[in-house]
Amino acid sequence: MIHKKIHRAIGLMSGTSFDGVDIALIETDGEGTVRPLAFSGYGYSPEDRAAIRAALGRRERSAETDAAEKIVTTRHISFLDKFLTENKLSFHNVDVVGLHGQTVFHDPGARFTWQIGDAQALADSCGIPVVAQMRSADVKAGGQGAPLLPLYHRALAGQLAKPLAILNVGGVSNLTWVGEGYLLAFDCGPGNALLDDFMMERTGQSFDADGALAASGRADAERVQGWLEHPYFSLKPPKSLDRDAWRGADVRDLSDADGAATLMDFTVQSIALGLDLCPVRPDVVFVTGGGRHNSHLMSRLGGLFDVSVAPVELIGWNGDAIEAQGFAYLAVRSLLGLPLTEPGTTGVRKPLTGGVLYQPGG
Repeated sequence: MIHKKIHRAIGLMSGTSFDGVDIALIETDGEGTVRPLAFSGYGYSPEDRAAIRAALGRRERSAETDAAEKIVTTRHISFLDKFLTENKLSFHNVDVVGLHGQTVFHDPGARFTWQIGDAQALADSCGIPVVAQMRSADVKAGGQGAPLLPLYHRALAGQLAKPLAILNVGGVSNLTWVGEGYLLAFDCGPGNALLDDFMMERTGQSFDADGALAASGRADAERVQGWLEHPYFSLKPPKSLDRDAWRGADVRDLSDADGAATLMDFTVQSIALGLDLCPVRPDVVFVTGGGRHNSHLMSRLGGLFDVSVAPVELIGWNGDAIEAQGFAYLAVRSLLGLPLTEPGTTGVRKPLTGGVLYQPGG
């Protein structure tokens, strides 16, 4: 038997909710062997989030993107140092770091995606190789560049009964369907982003805890139905979208409670449409990402689907850590020249590797 090398890798994830940076350490051979070792999450300050928000939607460098990138880079470096200290690790124990960066613009139709974060500065700071820009090669080859974690989902799923579906509810919601020998993934539509932005504007709170405000209101069903007529929802997967694709989902004329309920309903209904696109209905939808902490959202999903809905903790996964773990896993695959994306995950024509390697002092 050939024993494949086990790499120790760190993944850094700053998602579309831009609430902070998640950091995970795993051991993996880049294929079917994965062993999570440590995880922590570190929050951005309100000032950091405001600066990052100001850079969103820009596809060229500007004062706003430069300021945001400086913050993103500085925070990643300091959070990584803190993570290592807290877990009694040193950089000598790590083979590679996978940096997702912060997405500020994503337009696969124009073959363009941009994640800010200075990977070279991070490599120089920690003294170990950093793999970044993991979406770029796929987008340039005509793929969607997202979702990017289905191969990690498949590795984690291992011997679990198939088919199964993994729903990630972050800023955007996306779905991975894992069958025997087949993988399909796509963005469903909005996740937490619309409601989070609404809460910040109306209440000064960064999210609707347990969906309490949304649960107290009444959704404008006619308005939601109008949004669901957007051509995106009739596209066949794989497909992806930008965090701010739904800025037209306007609820300014509604009360706080009704506005929250309407945005929540839009998220739930768009996920339901996504589930209809799966090749075969799974028995269970396992939910990861921040949305699984929202009890009202989980209740709505369970009531709408004709399948069971459960957090990924039910199968022993850490739903807060999966994205960071996934970018550690993809960094190892990039080092090995293995595919990061496949036709069923992004629509790229053939399995494709990706990522750019930054060496310390490079």
